[in-house]
Parts: sequence; structure tokens; C-alpha cells
Amino acid sequence: MAKVRIFQIAKELNLSHTDILNFLKARNIKVSSHMSPVDEVTHKDIMNEFAKDKEQVDRFRKEQVRREIHDTKLRKQQESGKKLELLSLTKQRELEKKENQKAKDEAQARTLEESNKQKAKELAKLELQATDQKKDNASPKKEKKDFKNKKQKELKKKFKPSKKLRTINLSDIQSEIGTNSGIKQNKNKNQKQEDKMQGSIKTKVKGILAKIDTKTKKKQYKKSKTKVDNLNIDSEVKPGIKIAEFSNVEELSKIFNVTSSDVIQTCIDLGMLVTKNQRMDWDMIELLSDHFGFIAEKIEDLGEDLFTFEQTEEELKDAKERSPIVTVMGHVDHGKTSLLDYIRKTNVASGESGGITQHIGAYKVEYNNRELTFLDTPGHEAFTAMRARGAQVTDIVILVVAADDAVMPQTIEAISHTKAAGVPMVVAINKIDKPGADVEKVRRSLSENDVLVESWGGKIQDIEISALKGVGIDKLMEGLLLETDVLELKANYNVSAKGSVVDSKLDKGLGPVGTVLIQHGTLKVGDPFICGVYQGKVRSISNENGKRLKLAGPSDAVQIQGFDHVPQAADLFAVVEDERQIKRISGERQRIKREIEQKKIAFSLDQMSSLIKEGAVKNLPIIIKGDVDGSVEALAESLEKIKTDEVGIKVVHKNVGMVTESDVLLAEASKAVIIGFHVQVNSNARLQANQAGVDIRTYNVIYQAVEELTLALEGMLEPEKIESSVGKAQVLTQFKIPKIGFIAGCKVTEGKVIRNGKARVIREGEIFFEGLINSLKRHKDDAREVKDGLECGIGVEGVKKFIEGDVIEVYEIKEVKRKLELN
Repeated sequence: MAKVRIFQIAKELNLSHTDILNFLKARNIKVSSHMSPVDEVTHKDIMNEFAKDKEQVDRFRKEQVRREIHDTKLRKQQESGKKLELLSLTKQRELEKKENQKAKDEAQARTLEESNKQKAKELAKLELQATDQKKDNASPKKEKKDFKNKKQKELKKKFKPSKKLRTINLSDIQSEIGTNSGIKQNKNKNQKQEDKMQGSIKTKVKGILAKIDTKTKKKQYKKSKTKVDNLNIDSEVKPGIKIAEFSNVEELSKIFNVTSSDVIQTCIDLGMLVTKNQRMDWDMIELLSDHFGFIAEKIEDLGEDLFTFEQTEEELKDAKERSPIVTVMGHVDHGKTSLLDYIRKTNVASGESGGITQHIGAYKVEYNNRELTFLDTPGHEAFTAMRARGAQVTDIVILVVAADDAVMPQTIEAISHTKAAGVPMVVAINKIDKPGADVEKVRRSLSENDVLVESWGGKIQDIEISALKGVGIDKLMEGLLLETDVLELKANYNVSAKGSVVDSKLDKGLGPVGTVLIQHGTLKVGDPFICGVYQGKVRSISNENGKRLKLAGPSDAVQIQGFDHVPQAADLFAVVEDERQIKRISGERQRIKREIEQKKIAFSLDQMSSLIKEGAVKNLPIIIKGDVDGSVEALAESLEKIKTDEVGIKVVHKNVGMVTESDVLLAEASKAVIIGFHVQVNSNARLQANQAGVDIRTYNVIYQAVEELTLALEGMLEPEKIESSVGKAQVLTQFKIPKIGFIAGCKVTEGKVIRNGKARVIREGEIFFEGLINSLKRHKDDAREVKDGLECGIGVEGVKKFIEGDVIEVYEIKEVKRKLELN
């Protein structure tokens, strides 16, 4: 059975949908809104719950109808002088049927009358022509000779109305139509010719009227056909149609083969006012598709057929050997970049902030006349997404494990990514030259994580190396070439280039630049391409050393200039010859992305403000700007992990590039903090931020950003309140003092009693009252505090009577700053 939505049930029961939502929440049934569908069991529960209400509504409606009919009959009987008669239910129904039939008859009579009037007008015009011709027949004999020629000319004119008109009696013509009477025949020749002319006129009129009737019938058939189709479509046999998310009303009307007004009317019936160009979310599209007899299938990725990397049989015939793509993975500070530095004879690690790799590096290396492409991924835990991308585009993975540190969390994560991608692995045990190195410990740790190396009888190569001194590097390279030979890597160089973005940045002089790994075909300068939601034309190709290239083939990692915007890391890249197709797909993708981002920002800000008002959660909104897309993603993911049930971080916006005035405006509107990572702040943006009171913080190392924002969140936590006892006093007697009230004569038995301190009166072991000490005296003098063993007079605000033996306990509440305990 097809699921029913909540608003449909509410309409059926004549109830507000809020009543049904409250009922479902009370039953712990999770629903988001009145548009949510419910299953058959929940539907039955709702109907059973509100069945009595439905019966009452039905009874009320029937009684209302009965009274209206009764009042109508009463007025008629009063006019005719008959006695009042109470209508029975059967008579009531008969009367309703008669009234409905009467209304239908009146409508049909009006339609018939209008059609008769139209026909009468047509006949009147034709009768006018016939009358004019009759006058011509009554002319002298000379004109009679030319009658046949005139007759033919008149017939050729297709009975067009004459310009000269005269007054016609419509009732006479209508009576002629109703009685089907013709013109009386006479025996003279002129009358016979007139009869022939009249017959031909009537035949022509019938033809015209038949055409008019046919046209109207066709229109009526089409309308009724759509209604019948809508009623008879079964939910199990509805055809599926592919629709892009956030399509507007006009686009949907074309897909459903209906008019825009039909879609708008349906939306109004569902309680939503829309315009012709308004874009609909997916829930509404599904609802409209179901209404018009279709099953909506979302187009997840528009133009995804352009990015298929599977090669056809024809392409494989022309395929040639290509170099392998090798990704270096492992835990932070285990020597991945140092290993590549030795292979490339460079020093990249010293150029990174804090010696930590924060970008994906792509390098081309030649060894024994064979080329290898290396991808260096960050090992810090924040760069999980980067490592996952590296594993997806690679052919071989080098898992670097430090001999003095063994297997660590990011090592395990790298193993998981490699297995998920189904890529062969080579284990490089680094730092064997260090004093605390324990190679066997590393192999044991690997076996515990389902990685059995060749030294322990497994199938995965394990090579002991020292990236600092170069020990075992040659053996590692030979092992990589051996794995390459086994894989038999081939690609077609003669087709359009396809690949994926490894990293991207916004260069001051060059504009948007993307590091693209070509996986298929050859890329040339001037090629038009589409990448993610953006498009462009290749203006320049350069390698990792900045050298300009004319071509880039499979397994080449190159920097491309020519993007219209900064692409996102992991976006697919494809060269397409048809520039119109590129613009169309890019425009649609940008539109969908823009709609999603606007909806997300609006929702997050609304949700944030409502939760803060309720006191349920305190979120720190931030805006992240970075030099490359991979670092921005990593920082955003790390910061969003810093949260508890009370406080958390919400990334309102993230992008590549320096901090600008638009970022400050967004931060001012959303009360956000701007975080710059490896970027500068525009001077105008800095000035505007100072005026608006927007906090801008810049960092070069991800650790610093995480630590400072963690401290900021700790400051947002409500302090912990701890109660500590100050002292106790025993009530010995009480005194009544005018204008003040009752004062307890006490002796301090423990600690001290302080003025304006918080106190609770304990009577017979139970708390009798809590309040502030508003009066404290010692020997008729006001005192700030009275210590243990001394007698005093104590007045507690709100207590009108003390009893001998009461205990007054004085306490204070201290606020202690809380530490952030992450989930």
C-alpha cells in the first residue's frame, strides 16, 4: 500500500495537522513536518485515535445540511400557506438529488441556448445572402441569363457575410430551427432555383456546425482523458521520470506534460503559494510527481556520463603502457615527505609549517628509464579526506611506518583506505637507523591489523629503509616497478583527457589553479573542459617545478591554469569539445549548488539562533578561508569535531582565497569569527572588521587553530556550581522586634555565620525554608560575621516564626570553570 502523508490524513479527518504531529510525537514516532509520509500501521493508529472526532464532524455536517434544507422548505411552505413538515433523512436525500439534477438541467439549458444563439447568428448571415439573391432573381430576364454564373461565383466565395447588413428577427429564425421547417415550394422556375440555393446553403451550414462541434469535442476529450488517467493510475505501475533537484514550476510542467497553472494550483491545494519561476525542493517534487502519476528519480550528478573512466574495447585496442601512480601514506612524522625528498633529491619538508605536510604534493620521478608519479599525502588526523582521495586515484600505496613508533591511528586509517580502494600495498619500515628501532614490533603490529608481510609469510612486500641516509631506497623502487609489471597499466593517449583534481588554490598572479591528475587521454593547451560545477579552457600546463608543458598524458600530475573559479579537491575533470554542452551542464550544476548552499546557510543560522534562545546549545559560528581547498576541508572537519552536548563549532562558510570585505559582511550578519589559514587579510577587510567588531584570526599550523578554538569553546561553557558549607547555628529562642519581624537568638555551633549569606532553616531534620540572612547582630550591634561558639541574633528573610531547636545552616555557591570534554 502507498504511504499517505500527514496533511492528507488531516484533510480527511478535518483536523489541524499539528494535532496529528503532537499525537505522533507523544507516541515517539519521528516525523519532520506535515509533508512526511506514514506507513499503514501508523495510519491506522491515527484513524483509530481520531475516529470519534470524525464521526462528530460528519454528524455535525449532516445536521447542518438538513437544517438548511428544512429552512428552505419552511420558507416555501410559509409562502404557499402549507403546514410545516420536518424532513426525514430519505426525503432530505431525495430533495438534494432533485436540487442537484435541477442545477445540472439549468446548466445544460444555458449551454444549449448559447449554442443555438451561435447557430442562429450563422444562419442569419446565410439567410441574408439568400434573401439578397432572391431579389436578384426577381430582376428582368437579361439578368436571369447570367444567374448560373452568379450562382457559381457566390459558391466560390464560401458564403462570406455581406458588408451590407439588415435587421433580422431572431425569434423567427429560431422557430424555423426548432421546427426544421424549410421554405415553401412554388411551382414557378424562380422558386425552384431558390430551393436549390437554400438546400446548398443548409448543407454548408451543417458542415460548419459539424466542424465546430468536432473541435469542442476534441478539447473536452483531452481534458477528460487526463482526469481519467490521473484517477486510474495505480501506484505500483507509475512510470519513473528523472528530475533534477530544485527544478522550477515551468520545467516541471513540461516534464509532467501539463500546464504551469496546473502545477501552481496543485501546490496551492497542498498549502504552498508558488510562482512560475520558483524552484522546488526535492520533497515537493516527489509529492507533485506522485500527484501527476509519476515516480520521481533524482538526477544525482548532471552530466555524469562525461566522467566515466571505464575504457571501451575500441579504446583498449589503441592503449599504451602508462606510468604508475604511487601514493605515500602513513602516520604524521613517520617520514613520508623525507622519503620523497630523498627520491627527488629535494627538501620539501623544511618548507612546510612546523615540518608538517598540509597539502597534497604530486611529483614525477624517473628511475631506471621508467617514470613514476608520486602523491604525498598529509599524515595529520585532520587530513582524512585528503588521504581517502589519494587512495582512490592511485595504483600502488606505500605505507610508511616508523620503526621506533610502530602502528599508529593514522596508519590504521591508511590501511582501511587502501583496502577499500582495492589497491596493492608496499610497506616501507622507516627510521631503522634510530637507536630505538624495533622492526619486528612493527611487523607484529601490522599483522594485528590484517596486514601480513612477506617476512612473516604474507603477500605484501615489506622493505626496511632509512629516508635520511638512503638505506633500502633502491630496493623499494624495484619493488614498486615489480608491482607495476604485475598490474599491466595501460591507457589510450589519443582520446580527450579525463582526470581528477588533487588540490587547488587561488594564486595572486595566475588566478584559480588546480593540480589535476590525468587518468585517461591527453590534455592540450586550449582544450575546453568541465570540472565539478565550473568550466574553463586550458591556458597553461606546468609540472611541479613550474616548467611549462604543451601536453599532459595519463598518470601526469600537472598544474592547470584556466578555471573560472577555484575547483574543489576530488572534483572530476573532463575535456569536452562541445562548449555549449559545457556551459549548459556547468550552469545547471552551479544553480543546484547555489540553492543547496543558500538553504544550508539559512537553515544553520535559523537553527543556531533558535537553539541559543532556548539555551539548549551554544554554537560558535566560524568562516574559514585557506590557501588550498584540501586544507580548508581538513580544518573545517577538525573544528566541527570539537563539540559537546552544550557547545560546538558551526562552519557557516568556507572557501579558498584571502579574507575579503564580503567575508566580513557575512561574519557581521552571522556573528561569526573568521579563521584565515595560510592567507592574508585584505586591508579594506581589516578596516571594515575593526569598525564592525568582527574577530579575524590567522594561523599557519592546524594545531594552533584547534587549540585556540577549543579554549574559546571552554569559555562558552556554563561554569560548574559547587555548594560549600560556611557554618551552622542552633536556635535557642526567638524575639519579635517591631518593623523588623522575628529574630532567632542563636549560638554558632560550627564554622561562622555571615551577613547576606545564603541560609536554610532545618526543622526536625527537614529543610523548612531557604533564604538570605538579612539581619545579624552581636550584643545589639550589627556584625559582618559571628564565629563558632558565640551567641548572636539572626534574621532570615521570609521566615516569620522560629522554634527552639531549629538549625540555621549557612552556605555559599562557588562557580568553577569547566574543561571541555569532547564526545
